[in-house]
Amino acid sequence: MARGEGTWRFAAGGGPVAGRSGQLMRYRVAVERGIRNIEPDAFAAEVTRTLSDPRSWTGNGRWRLQRVGSGSPYDFTVYLTTPGTRDALCPGDDGYTSCRNGERVVLNVARWVHGVPRYGAPLDAYRQYLVNHEVGHRLGHGHEKCPGPGRPAPVMQQQTLGLHGCVAYGWPLRAGRLYQGPAGSYDDPIPEGP
Repeated sequence: MARGEGTWRFAAGGGPVAGRSGQLMRYRVAVERGIRNIEPDAFAAEVTRTLSDPRSWTGNGRWRLQRVGSGSPYDFTVYLTTPGTRDALCPGDDGYTSCRNGERVVLNVARWVHGVPRYGAPLDAYRQYLVNHEVGHRLGHGHEKCPGPGRPAPVMQQQTLGLHGCVAYGWPLRAGRLYQGPAGSYDDPIPEGP
């Protein structure tokens, strides 16, 4: 299984606070050394763009999020990791999924680059889902199920493993309100390999 160096290149600088009210959470962004063709600042820009979107966690007044540099106080770090390092940072060793473990939001580079089969939306939409889902865990949200056939999948549904009749949707909010499904998860098999 592909494994990088287990050390990190952090994105430089920070950015403005996203969100008008709510608890402020500061985050850093880092890319594992050994990952080629993805620079920390470019990855951080995509993460920040997603988390600053009004459809993301900052859009309903409960949370404010701010990216900070590596020397600043922070509440969590978004890591882009190789599948092997993902296994060292996350519970379980599937090498396929991403996770949140404590203050670590761990995004698997294999999912970032390739997405997942049968997602039914462009790679950029999958990346938005991936960021919002794992950050959602850091903000205290658990897994959810599809609320009904043909409906958008809640962002806390494990869309990486299957949609279960829902259509892909990468945002926590719809029309400015938190969009949720029933609590729980499916017993989906985890695909082999990255």
